[in-house]
Amino acid sequence: MAHKPIHPWPLRLLHALNALAIIMMIGSGWQIYNASPLFGFTFPETITIGQWLGAAIAWHLAFMWLLVLNGLCYVLWSLASGHWRKFLPLTPRLVWQDFKAALSFRLAHETGAYNAVQRLFYVGVLLAGLVLVISGLGIWKPVQLWFFCDLCGGFVVARYVHFFAMSVVVLFLAVHLALVIAVPKVLPPMIFGGRAP
Repeated sequence: MAHKPIHPWPLRLLHALNALAIIMMIGSGWQIYNASPLFGFTFPETITIGQWLGAAIAWHLAFMWLLVLNGLCYVLWSLASGHWRKFLPLTPRLVWQDFKAALSFRLAHETGAYNAVQRLFYVGVLLAGLVLVISGLGIWKPVQLWFFCDLCGGFVVARYVHFFAMSVVVLFLAVHLALVIAVPKVLPPMIFGGRAP
């Protein structure tokens, strides 16, 4: 009997496209932010993408469409394949149990399964992505897409909502990469598929 891959090819492809789109959007977004900072700092030019405002906006909008299309494909594939079930159950009790187990280094790891803390982080970053899309569309076209702008509290507030949602995604990426570095054996299956025992 053939073993199933730990991560099927549609998930690996969507993950890779998502990573590319998010990196490009963060870098170009930081360049856009630098043109009109919300706070008393700017991002170093060496970690921004676009070099000037017009190019940064062009990169940002191009990869926004990739991110949205990729997100829609992920939702459809997840519903069709049953992958969404991997995010359940998700209760405060389970999250707290797994969080305590992780702190004491006693968290069990099942190949291809998510613990409750991982489920919470993945659901949280998906929601942050939705907020980014809604606030970003509101900022991009505040007159034509006024309902997105209004949903965020107006144009000025939408910029803050967008910034903080982006910060959640960046924090998620930092934790995600730190965990991959701490447990490098999880990376090859996300690239090559791997085989479940």
